[in-house]
Amino acid sequence: MSKRVVITGIGVTSPVGNDAESFWKALCEGRSGIDCVTQFDTADYPTKIAGEVRGLDFSLYVDPKEVRRNDRAILLGLVAAQMAIKDSGLDLESADLDRIGVIVGSGVGGLRTMETEHTKLTSRGPGRVSPFLIPMMITDMPTGCISIQHGLRGPNYAVVSACASAANSLGDAFMMIKCGMMDAAVAGGTEAAITPISFAGFCSMKAMSTRNGAPQKASSPFDTKRDGFVMGEGSGIVVMETLEHAQKRGARIYGEMLGYGATGDAHHLSHPAPDGVGAQSAMRMALSSAGLNAADIDYINAHGTSTPLNDKYETTAIKKVFGEAAKTVSISSTKSMTGHLLGASGGIEFVASLLAIRDGIIPPTANLDDPDPECDLDYTPNKAVKRAVKYAMSNSFGFGGHNASLIVGGYDG
Repeated sequence: MSKRVVITGIGVTSPVGNDAESFWKALCEGRSGIDCVTQFDTADYPTKIAGEVRGLDFSLYVDPKEVRRNDRAILLGLVAAQMAIKDSGLDLESADLDRIGVIVGSGVGGLRTMETEHTKLTSRGPGRVSPFLIPMMITDMPTGCISIQHGLRGPNYAVVSACASAANSLGDAFMMIKCGMMDAAVAGGTEAAITPISFAGFCSMKAMSTRNGAPQKASSPFDTKRDGFVMGEGSGIVVMETLEHAQKRGARIYGEMLGYGATGDAHHLSHPAPDGVGAQSAMRMALSSAGLNAADIDYINAHGTSTPLNDKYETTAIKKVFGEAAKTVSISSTKSMTGHLLGASGGIEFVASLLAIRDGIIPPTANLDDPDPECDLDYTPNKAVKRAVKYAMSNSFGFGGHNASLIVGGYDG
């Protein structure tokens, strides 16, 4: 018998706030966290802006010695996981830790560590490379470190599916809890890819915005002026449990996970399939697994990257899947304020979808001043809108043709 799955804890680090409530407040106010890059010298780069996590003291969450030994992507994940576990009220002293898993995705893992240690290798020789290189670099280490820090011995792995990593991680956790493999999970994504080589690669692809003179206006999903995505960093992690497990301990419930769809484009390394056919399939799969019709969805947190093809094809995909309901569903891209957190984006956007349900607020798409005629749906331009939200969908699509769609609903007992 399949289990009902609910969300009881949330944790966020982001360019607009380093806890879930400050993150949510910024989104609802339409405040951007995008500014000039401070983590390295961008003088020779065509793109000089990003959404950085600022003002976060890792030593408040992790032993200072461990801070030095861990990559930024790991640290961001550890912080958000601590927040989510604390928020959930889980008593790890009395819980069955063999039945609690960790599934946290990342698109590129410890890229900063790889760059730093490669520089040591080429300039000072192999003997100067850190013995912590491998554990700091590999993409599954945020998951491993969260598990170790909290003693969680259930299913433990990372999903790597580019910008769909966090969404696929959440979906996998949902399915494993639903089928009885674990009672609870810490799940989501973390990313810290604002590094010289990452920027160089995306700049060479001409994938990122070059509107450096107006950083907070640069991410403009669905607008005619959009010229590429703006990179962000951070983490979004939740605690999921069976309803029975949550009720037994009297947990506060944010919402109920209802549907998950995951598909592949089988089309191109970096371009979405025409008309978003893979995205269409993922949304349909999520609706089917949730037992819902498209008309039941009140809000879509769109992938909405501010790139010409993604925004156009996601619009087409929503129209194809939702039909007449596409005209009335509220949609927004919170990447307009956070930037694109790559493998972690689905984590913070899932949290935003949950809080939209909780508060009955549709966060806006910032910088949507001149809508693209081909993106003609209700993208909630510039100002938040009050609306009762019973069911929300969160979309994430990644290089390699990875598509993931999640559906969450308000918990009604």
